Amino acid sequence: MKFTDGQWLLQPGVAAHYATQAYAVELHEDRLVVLATTRHIKHRGDTLQGPTLTLTISSPLPGAVRVQVEHYAASQPPRLHVPMPGAGAPKVTIAESDAKVTLTTGSLSVDVLKGDNWGLVFREGDRVLTRSDWRGLAWMQWAGKGNYMQEQLTLAVGETVYGLGERFTPWVKNGQVVENTNRDGGTACEQAYKSVPFYLTNRGYGVLVNEAGPASFEVASEKTTRVQFSREGESLDYVVLAGPTPKDVVTRLTALTGRAPLPPAWSFGLWLTTSFTTNYDEATTTSFIDEMKRRELPLSVFHFDCFWMREFQWCDFQWDKRQFPDPEAMLARLHARGLKISLWINPYIAQKSPLFAEGAAAGYFIRRTNGGVFQTDQWQPGMAIVDFTNPAAVAWYQGHLRRLLAMGVDCFKTDFGERIPDADVVYFDGSDPVEMHNLYALQYNEAVYNLLVDVRGEEEAVVFARSTYASGQRYPVHWGGDCWSNFESMAESLRGGLSLTTCGFAFWSHDIGGFEGNPPPAVYKRWIQFGLLSSHSRLHGSSFYRVPWLVDEESCTVLQAFTRLKHRLMPYLYSQAIAATETGVPMMRSMVMEYPHDPACTTLDRQYHLGDSLLVAPVFTESGEVDAYLPEGPWTHLLSGEVKAGGRWVRETHDFLSLPLYVAPNTVLPWGNEAERPDYEFDRGVTLRVFALADGATASFAVASLQGTIAARGTVRRTGGRYQVEITEGALRDWCLDVDGRRSAVQSSATSLSWEA
Repeated sequence: MKFTDGQWLLQPGVAAHYATQAYAVELHEDRLVVLATTRHIKHRGDTLQGPTLTLTISSPLPGAVRVQVEHYAASQPPRLHVPMPGAGAPKVTIAESDAKVTLTTGSLSVDVLKGDNWGLVFREGDRVLTRSDWRGLAWMQWAGKGNYMQEQLTLAVGETVYGLGERFTPWVKNGQVVENTNRDGGTACEQAYKSVPFYLTNRGYGVLVNEAGPASFEVASEKTTRVQFSREGESLDYVVLAGPTPKDVVTRLTALTGRAPLPPAWSFGLWLTTSFTTNYDEATTTSFIDEMKRRELPLSVFHFDCFWMREFQWCDFQWDKRQFPDPEAMLARLHARGLKISLWINPYIAQKSPLFAEGAAAGYFIRRTNGGVFQTDQWQPGMAIVDFTNPAAVAWYQGHLRRLLAMGVDCFKTDFGERIPDADVVYFDGSDPVEMHNLYALQYNEAVYNLLVDVRGEEEAVVFARSTYASGQRYPVHWGGDCWSNFESMAESLRGGLSLTTCGFAFWSHDIGGFEGNPPPAVYKRWIQFGLLSSHSRLHGSSFYRVPWLVDEESCTVLQAFTRLKHRLMPYLYSQAIAATETGVPMMRSMVMEYPHDPACTTLDRQYHLGDSLLVAPVFTESGEVDAYLPEGPWTHLLSGEVKAGGRWVRETHDFLSLPLYVAPNTVLPWGNEAERPDYEFDRGVTLRVFALADGATASFAVASLQGTIAARGTVRRTGGRYQVEITEGALRDWCLDVDGRRSAVQSSATSLSWEA
C-alpha cells in the first residue's frame, strides 16, 4: 500500500507520524523497550499530545531479532501471528554507549540509535544488513480508510529480493507490490494460493513479518531503495533473520516456524489422476492403470479427483455408487497392484450434501454475524465452510476421513481453502475473520495431516495441498495449483515453486502438462521432464485425461524414461529429502540459494538445483533449444556423460529424452538398482557414481534407507587414478564404485575400497 505521492508528498487524506528519535530505551535482561517519539523533543511542552510508538526488541532464537511495534496498546483485540513453534528465549547481550544501545543474539545485532535521528541498524559483526531509517517506521492515519502501521527496511545497491510465498510473477520481487492475502487466482496472475510474509535477499538475511492478517509489501516500488511492509491497525510485528548465506537464513526461518516431516518414499513416485471434469468410473480408472502396466509405465499413486463423489454434494465423503458400486473392493484390487490411493477433498460442505444440515445444527460451520450459517454459491451451490477453530468440528470432519482411511484410502488432496470470508462472519473461538483468512488454510491442512499421522503414522502421512500459509511446510506436500497447458505457464509454475521453497517449503509439485487446456505434445513431454525432476510428480488436468498415449506415442517413451530415472535417483533424492527435514533447506532450490556469491545466479529463474548435486534446466521451447548457466567447475551431463566447463552460459538443443541435467563437480551420486518403483532398499545394490572429482580432492556421500534414515555416509578420495572409498557411518550391501562408466567389483558388505579406475 502506497502512502506517499512520490518522494515529498503524501497521498490525499494521509497524515504520517514517523518515528523521529529514540527518546527513551529501557534495558531489560532479555529485551529492549524503546519509546520512539514522532517529533523531536526539545522541551517539556513537546511531550504533550502524541503519537508515540513503543518498540519491544527481543530474540526468539539465536540470530533472529524480533521487533514488536505498538501505537495504541489495548484499543484492538490481540492479533494472530505466524505460528512459531521454535520460538524461545535465548540469551542475549545488551550494551549501551553514548551513541546507541545494542542487543546481540548469536551473530546478529541491532543498534538502537540515540540522538536526534531515528534508526535501527541490523548487522552481522560490522556488516550492515539493513536499517530502519529516516521516514521508515510510522503510524499512518488515512481519512476514510483507517489507521496503519508501516516499516521500511533499506536495500543496498544491487540487492535483490525473493520469496513472499508461491508467487508466479517475476522471480526477483524488486519493483513489485505484493499483497499477503491468499486468493484462488490460478498461476497466471499476481495472486497466490500460498502467501508467506517472508522475504530473503541476496545479501544473506531474511525478514518475516509476523502477522496472520493481510500485510502489504512495496518491494523497491514505493521507495526504490527500501522494502516497505504495512498493516491496518495499531501494531506491527517482524523478525529479522541473519545468514550469512541464504541457506543459513532458511535454516533459521524453519527452526522458528517449523520444518517439514519426511514424506513416505512411495510419494516420490508418479501420481496419475482421473483429472477434474472428465467422465470417469471404475472401468475408466482401471483401464488407465491396465494400460500403464501394459506399456511398462511405472505408477505409484492413483488419485481420484472431485467426481468420486456425487455432483452437487461435495463434500459428503461418500463414493458415487453409480460410478463406483463397490469402492472397498476396488481399493483392495488397486492395493494388490502395489498402488497407493489419494482422494480429493475440500473444506466446504454443499447445501445438498447430507452433512449440511448436521453440520449447521451442530455449529460446525463459519457463521454470519446474524447467527446464520455463512453460505455461498462460489463453488458448490449453497455451500458452508467448516470452522476448524471448533474442536468438535475438527473431530467431525476427521471422522469422515477416518472412515475413508479404514476403507483403504492412503492420503488426501486437500484442495481449496482460499475463498474464506474476512468480514461479517464469526468463528467458534472468536477469532477475527480478517486475521483468520490466511490461517484458515493452515488449520485445514493441519487437521487432515494430523489425522493421517494418527491413523497411518508419521512415516506414512502425506497430503497434496494447494493452499497454506507461513509455517505450512509442516504439512507436506504442496502443489502449484491451476496452470495453463503451455510453456509460459510451465515457466511461471517454476517461478512460483522457487519463490515458495525460498520460504522454507522443503517439498513442492505441480500439474504435469498443465491443468487448464490440452497440452500440445511438446509441452506435455517437456513438462514430464520437469515434473519427474521435481520433489513430487503428478499427472493432472481439468478436462483432458493426462495419460500419455492420448498425447502421442513418444510421450509414453518419455514418461517411462524419466520415471525410471527418478527411481534410480531415489537413494540420492531420499537422502536429500531427509536433509531438508533436518535443515529446512528445500530439495528444489534456486540457483542464488546454492551459489549466493555468483552474481550470474542472482536473477536465474529457469533452472534450479535438485538437492546438492543436480542442476536442472527445463526446456521451454518447441525447438528444444535452451540456455543454461553452469557455475564454476567441470559439469557432467547425467544422461550423456559429456563434461562441460562452467563459469559460463551454454546453449544446447535437446530431444525429448534429454534436457540440461548436470551433475556438480566433486560429486558422488548414489545410483539405485531399481527402476520400476520409488520405494525399495536404497542401500542394497547401490552404485556410487563419481563425477569430476579433482585429483587430491575428497567428496562425501549419503545413502538413504527406505525407513527414512541415513543408511550410510562416507567419502571418496582421488589420488591420481586411484579412488579410496571409506564408509564412515552405517553400512551398504552389494555396492560398487563407478568412475566414468568403469565399475569396480561388487562389495558385499565392505566398508572401504581402494580401486584404480
